[in-house]
Amino acid sequence: MNSADTPRGVRNNNPGNIDRTGVVWQGEDRSAAALAKERRFCVFNTPEAGFRALAKTLLTYQKKHGLRTVRDMINRWAPPVENNTSAYVRQVANEVGVGATEIVSLSRPVTLFRMVRAIARHENGGLFWADSVIEQGVNEALN
Repeated sequence: MNSADTPRGVRNNNPGNIDRTGVVWQGEDRSAAALAKERRFCVFNTPEAGFRALAKTLLTYQKKHGLRTVRDMINRWAPPVENNTSAYVRQVANEVGVGATEIVSLSRPVTLFRMVRAIARHENGGLFWADSVIEQGVNEALN
């Protein structure tokens, strides 16, 4: 697979395709080269840092915004104006092993791992990372 065929989230070590904002994430590359390479999305130095940011964002959804279901979190993560959110919700809920409106706790490492992995798969059209890479990012987010 050449770089033109590689999904953006893989090229940027940003499995969740997190938009760049005023917040600089741990492990995010804000160099001139990274900013020239990618205008909209964060570029991370490692995929683990990208998974950490994805997991931290989801944890914030629960702690700060009170989002408790896959449907609520995915509607915020991938708003319907840009995405087929209902299909996204179904796919993520299926991979997490819950109903779309079932309350989930992302403080449980296995649940957070499944949610993060499902989002990465959906965002990139496949799963391009070993579970150990995802686990490391999730563990860093929880600690």
